[in-house]
Amino acid sequence: MEEENKKEKIAAVVVSFNRKELLKECLDALLNQAYPLNSIILIDNASTDGTPEFLKERGYLDNSKIDYVRLSENTGGAGGFYEGVKRGYEKGYDWLWLMDDDSEPKKDALEKLSKYFKLEGVSALACLKVGKDGQVLQPHRGYFNFENILKEVVKPFDEKRIKEPFIEIDHSSFVGILVQKKAIQKIGYPKKEFFIHYDDVEYCIRLRQVGKILLIPDSVIVHKEAAHKNPGVEKKFLGKKSLRFPYDKLWLSYYGRRNLIWIGKKYSTNKFNFYFELLKDILQSIKSMIGNLIYDDNKFRRIKFEINIYLDGLRGNFDNEKPKRILYKNNY
Repeated sequence: MEEENKKEKIAAVVVSFNRKELLKECLDALLNQAYPLNSIILIDNASTDGTPEFLKERGYLDNSKIDYVRLSENTGGAGGFYEGVKRGYEKGYDWLWLMDDDSEPKKDALEKLSKYFKLEGVSALACLKVGKDGQVLQPHRGYFNFENILKEVVKPFDEKRIKEPFIEIDHSSFVGILVQKKAIQKIGYPKKEFFIHYDDVEYCIRLRQVGKILLIPDSVIVHKEAAHKNPGVEKKFLGKKSLRFPYDKLWLSYYGRRNLIWIGKKYSTNKFNFYFELLKDILQSIKSMIGNLIYDDNKFRRIKFEINIYLDGLRGNFDNEKPKRILYKNNY
């Protein structure tokens, strides 16, 4: 059985942007897997922190296992995974192991997954995702809530089940999911148009249409989640304080809501719930717009930006340069 498994060609797909130190830890963990990888497809999303020079100086680019691809522009996580999965599929690998640059799989993570390579009807296998403190990260593994996508798109799995050998789930984030070539052949690649946020949800919906996704709890990957939440800027009006989102970072908030609205419209099984929750979200957004008028600069650009999130999600408009054009048209 083990000798048969060794015939499987496996590549990791790592998407990186401006986190070279964490990337090094990720690559070291992949190169030292107990079950050896055939290749590491490293997609550099046009990093500006000296990532290519860093990798060259430390010898990673001389390692024949590392297939380094530097994109000409930042295509977001969705674009990076699209390129990595496409490249891995075209090169003929049997399984592609997806993860961010701030991930660190345990030494036996792939070995634990390999025990399930021959199971019938499986489109993907997933590691248990934990934080640096060892706590399970929720809801990064779980079940789709097609009844009420906008309220809770993924319901977390029951952590009491982690002693079971495997758990059938619907969704795994792009941190430690191992996708089978046969599934990719049927459903294609991640949706690069999403740029960032919910690309893993959309892809797992398609993966579940052609097979099972199994969570293997004793295969562990640590996600360090290096990105810090921006605390915002506190502003006052008539003595009342309000925490406002920094204008130069505002464009990043566009993609998640747009993408989730698109997913909800396409996949919701209860359209009444979908449009009811959408209406509630719009009403909340109107309150935010009133806050724009009271507290913020660039008031009407902010309001136009908010309106276009809903319009683009419902229309399926994936012009990813649009939020910057709206917000920063004089400087973009």
